[in-house]
Amino acid sequence: MLRELHCIALRTIKYNERHSILSAYSLEVGRVSFLVPAGAGKEATRRRALFMPLGAFQCIADIKNDRDIYNMREPRAEIIMHGIHAHPLKSAVSLFIAELLSVVLRESQQDQALYAFLTHSIERFNTVETGVANFHICFLYRLGRFIGIEPDVSTYSDGRVFDMVDGVFRSTPPLHSHFLEPNDAATVYMLSRMTYDNMHRFRLSRENRNRMLDVILEYYAIHYASLSSLKSIDVLRSLFE
Repeated sequence: MLRELHCIALRTIKYNERHSILSAYSLEVGRVSFLVPAGAGKEATRRRALFMPLGAFQCIADIKNDRDIYNMREPRAEIIMHGIHAHPLKSAVSLFIAELLSVVLRESQQDQALYAFLTHSIERFNTVETGVANFHICFLYRLGRFIGIEPDVSTYSDGRVFDMVDGVFRSTPPLHSHFLEPNDAATVYMLSRMTYDNMHRFRLSRENRNRMLDVILEYYAIHYASLSSLKSIDVLRSLFE
């Protein structure tokens, strides 16, 4: 069955000498994989640019119930990504986000709200000129709402610890070891106030930003598979002052 899909590219891996497999997240069917040409011609080059990490595109997919990998035709850009792909720092951040989404959304089904959040985030990142260093921190916190792990900040008050298993703030530490002391717990609450509109106002050192990233990744790992194997993390840690 031929069906038009709106997709966000996550990663491309080599399948054989002639083809690669593109993993993407789509509005219509959730996580999806495509078989795409891997040649060196003009068309292959155009497709590679289209399918760079977080590239938003439309295509006609040949969906068959007995297959997990589909063929596509007529791929075209849904968002022109020059603001990201022509910017080295943004490109590195987009690679990290796409790699993380490949893990977090591995078995994801159709979710219109999640797809809308992703495309909105890509559009904002494509055009934003300030706050680039904080974008991935803001994105990861906001993503939690759409995958069911957003912290309950209504339980916060000064001096409380953050229970990373239940996603709530507590007056006393829980019986397990997965909790944050008051200083880090206050940082979680601070992150709840960060948005794409105000992220440029948060003046963070590299050390502070990397600590936030560590906390968020630990939180994600508790609720999803471990993210320690992400290849782009070390690059991301070294980018911003």
